[in-house]
Amino acid sequence: QVRLVDSGGGLVQAGGSLRLSCAASGTIASINVIGWYRRAPGKQRELVAAISSDGSTNYSDSVKGRFTILRGNVKNTVYLQMNSLKVEDTAVYYCNARSRGTYYDDYWGQGTQVTVAS
Repeated sequence: QVRLVDSGGGLVQAGGSLRLSCAASGTIASINVIGWYRRAPGKQRELVAAISSDGSTNYSDSVKGRFTILRGNVKNTVYLQMNSLKVEDTAVYYCNARSRGTYYDDYWGQGTQVTVAS
């Protein structure tokens, strides 16, 4: 089992920055990918950014060049650095960890609200 605690959300003006944190505990060695998803009101959940165990990253087109996913110096922590925030980035952000293998498991954090004001 993997437990995820995500944090760092808040209210920010458009153009501002926030850093989200995802702290993982439990069977960390089983994790293959850690990602950040978001769900805006009235919209489906979407993948924002992900980082694999080999360090490779991918981003949604809507955040490329503005968001960066990175591993922290603190073990088992992944950050989402969000710069140049836009009103449309407003959503609940969720950390996700996916285990290795064909029959993978998905684990989720509790979510953290990001609100970008115009």
